[in-house]
Amino acid sequence: MRLFYKKFIRIFLILCAIGIFSLFVIWLSLQDDIAKIKNYRPELATQILDRKGALLANVYENEFRFYAKFDEIPPRMIEALLAVEDTLFFEHHGINYDAIFRAILKNLRHGKYSEGGSTLTQQLIKNTVLTRDKTLYRKLKEAILATQIEIMLTKEEILERYLNQTFLGHGYYGVKTAAQGYFKKSLDQLTLKEIAMIVGLPRAPSFYDPTKNINFSLSRANNILERMFTLGWIGESEYRVALNEVPTVYNQSLAQNQAPYAVDMVLKKLSYIQDLKTGGYVIKTTIDLDYQNIAQQSMQNGYDYAIKINKLEHTDSTLNGAMIVTQTKTGEILALIGGIDYSKSAFNRVTQAKRQIGSTIKPFIYQNAFDLGYSPATMIPDVARSFGNNEEYWRPKNASNAFNGIVSLRYALIHSLNLATINLVDMVGFDKTYHALESYGFKPTAKNLTIVLGSLIASPIDLAKAYSLFSNGGTILEPEIVKEIISRDGKVQYFYVKQEEITSPQQAFLVTSILEEVVRSGTGRRSRVRGVDVAGKTGTTNNNNDAWFCGFTPDIQAIIWFGNDNNGSIGTVGGGTSIVAPIFSSFINGVLKIDPGMQKRFKIPEGVYQRSIDGVKYFYTDISKLPDKKINEEENKLIF
Repeated sequence: MRLFYKKFIRIFLILCAIGIFSLFVIWLSLQDDIAKIKNYRPELATQILDRKGALLANVYENEFRFYAKFDEIPPRMIEALLAVEDTLFFEHHGINYDAIFRAILKNLRHGKYSEGGSTLTQQLIKNTVLTRDKTLYRKLKEAILATQIEIMLTKEEILERYLNQTFLGHGYYGVKTAAQGYFKKSLDQLTLKEIAMIVGLPRAPSFYDPTKNINFSLSRANNILERMFTLGWIGESEYRVALNEVPTVYNQSLAQNQAPYAVDMVLKKLSYIQDLKTGGYVIKTTIDLDYQNIAQQSMQNGYDYAIKINKLEHTDSTLNGAMIVTQTKTGEILALIGGIDYSKSAFNRVTQAKRQIGSTIKPFIYQNAFDLGYSPATMIPDVARSFGNNEEYWRPKNASNAFNGIVSLRYALIHSLNLATINLVDMVGFDKTYHALESYGFKPTAKNLTIVLGSLIASPIDLAKAYSLFSNGGTILEPEIVKEIISRDGKVQYFYVKQEEITSPQQAFLVTSILEEVVRSGTGRRSRVRGVDVAGKTGTTNNNNDAWFCGFTPDIQAIIWFGNDNNGSIGTVGGGTSIVAPIFSSFINGVLKIDPGMQKRFKIPEGVYQRSIDGVKYFYTDISKLPDKKINEEENKLIF
């Protein structure tokens, strides 16, 4: 018998040693899981905001989640959670043995697995690092992890992780996300009934999703309220009020993308950030959602008009458009429309479409001439020219097919005269003109005279950059859409507009003053806005393939393009004058309604002088070239 006991004890000790060793091995294997829960860093959605803080979009990878720190979570939410999931949470050490024993008896009584008896700590572990397989080995690992987590973390830290990690249906992870998603509220704005509805979701998120099964969701919430009342955690009056409440539930898109082309541009610009969609960044953009909506409506109206006057069908037409709005003195992008309908095409025509720009190139030809010493009053012949030979013969003509004889540079630009422009380039020198265009940011693909009449190609954002030469008084600004990025840790990265001084404000104003007249009486007259100075240039390419308007007020610049995606003709009716210029007017008038204090008059830079010749006002920057001048020192202007 003694021998038997010795043998039994030896076997028992060996089994104990094996068990302890096995537990130690399991414990070692769980260190990564322990570290993951301790150093909890879940996927967080990134928010993209407009310049006023309004939401443009939420972007995420796999899990849509906003993080809530423990002090953001309402005490009633903690009570509701504990009432239904783990009443003794603050008393146990990770495992509730009484609950497990009751669950075992219940499972035996029903002859199947119907209740688990898991604590919130164990549920956190299942949600974070373990599978939900109902195996003994998994339960053993869960128990070990639970005891370890309870040692390393406070109860508040465990609750914070649980309430942020839990899936709550409809694609929402965490209570902060659910509050905003289902009820459009922050956590501190939730009613007791809304809290109970959220807390009831983890048991069966899809089944209790209030956007799908509102009655089941309300019933589940009422059971939780009854449990809280039974425990004495809420009073009878509070209980009765909550029972009768039926909250408004919203069935929302998770992305809530209100400016898809702009958001795509932001994401592309910041694509170097590896965790852009999971890092919980707050991206503050330059976009103004109010301007964006006005631009969208103006573009849609312009599109509908173009379809109507050309008797096209919406469903078959490949007609499309793009618009980029910037602030003249900062280069910040206020609105960006990359196409008429993002759902049909995500191709961003503002940044990706390279099209012939037509006569919108001409102001740069004249700016170069002014910088080389010519003036708006310089006379130029508007007469026929022929180039090449029989094999490559080119005979350009004006849009009117007429000749105007000797005209001033001012007149030639106002009326967009092709022949006068070619003769100007001939006077200045083609090479000087070509290099000037390169300095303005253009990238000619050919080196011949056709580029000065608009065969040069560019995107709307290219023209937005180039036209800032005029709207920003001689300094080119590269359009910027991001202002700053705030990481989940509070670090801020700022973005600044790149700029390059090309000419003086005085020289740039010479072109601006002429572009004002283009709007007052030239091809851009349909872009006029009552009470606001507008400068701009239309552009229409051969066969009406592309229609442009590039315009600006003292505060706002807009580049608008219309054309067919297949590069075909817009139609027999239309162009920069009839289709696109009115969109600019519509947009500015819309902006005036929400921003009536915008600057309305162009300021003449000091050092710019004016003279009237035959009733026409000319601006000069070099008064030594003016005959019979008399200077009024008080106004610093020339009087004739």
